[in-house]
Amino acid sequence: MTTSSGATVELRGVTKSYGSHQALAGIDLDITPGEFVALLGPSGCGKTTALRALSGLELVDEGSIVIDGVDVARVPTNKRDIGMVFQAYSLFPHLTVLENIEYGLRMRRVAKADRRTRAAESLDLVGLSHLGERFAHQLSGGQQQRVALARALVTRPRVLLLDEPLSALDAKVRVQLRDQIRLIQTELGITTVFVTHDQEEALAVADRVAVMRDGRIEQIGTPEELYTSPATPFVANFVGLSNKVEAQLVDGTVLVHGEKLAPLGTPPESGPVTAFIRPEDIVFAATGLAATVVASSFLGSLRRTSVRLADDSVLSVQHEVGFAVEPGDTVHVRFLGSAVAVEPRD
Repeated sequence: MTTSSGATVELRGVTKSYGSHQALAGIDLDITPGEFVALLGPSGCGKTTALRALSGLELVDEGSIVIDGVDVARVPTNKRDIGMVFQAYSLFPHLTVLENIEYGLRMRRVAKADRRTRAAESLDLVGLSHLGERFAHQLSGGQQQRVALARALVTRPRVLLLDEPLSALDAKVRVQLRDQIRLIQTELGITTVFVTHDQEEALAVADRVAVMRDGRIEQIGTPEELYTSPATPFVANFVGLSNKVEAQLVDGTVLVHGEKLAPLGTPPESGPVTAFIRPEDIVFAATGLAATVVASSFLGSLRRTSVRLADDSVLSVQHEVGFAVEPGDTVHVRFLGSAVAVEPRD
């Protein structure tokens, strides 16, 4: 199956309000051809509104949406050369799988023989070539979502938009389908925007992730950049797991339980702060902070153990499987010294 090359996508100062609620507050975003970008954030942050604005399903109040140098902010959805996959499969129940996939081509008045060939190619791409004559009710949820993906790809769009397409599936199928989506996207080179509230999905498949909050992009970067160098406390708290630890900021140094750590980014003024410390940046040691084991969970390739310090605060420690402890055990922990995100503490 062939497709047109991925498009350049640019959002410039995009705003959108619903009454007094501002869903998008001046979004700026650049996406390069063939790039896979995830919009990640909690419910109500504006990620789906941004996707709908890009698709043309929502008209923006201000700003421009540029695809390959052309502002399409006022161009109808069907003229934007975009493929979309939603959380709901939205397959026509009276049509077979192949007929569902052909539908977009039929609307474009593609010749019958050509559209049947292209639909078969698209179905083969998602691994369902043997199910072309079945109806939607004869398919599992994962199979239906693959058909929806094939339907979006058959028109050979320059931009593919995915709006939480995996959230209705069970965990194992979700992982399998997200990996398949990434492989197909890489093979075809389609510029792709993927909306999700699941950080694991975003970090697993995207070239870059834009973390959104209150209608704005809080930070955009590679999965590694977001995890290891969060620009704000919100990103540190939302992406991955963090211990929120009371600390003091003194002359640009974070003092945590007697340890000195460097702050990420531009630190606030000296005074009480909350430090966000990753569980893997705390280790068990022969000496250090005395603690009592509260609970320990086996997670396959690692363990995560909660310990209570003398001041009654609780830390989560991520460590190798071979080191096993039991609730009530006395242990010592120390910080590895990685830089931490901080925010002022009231």
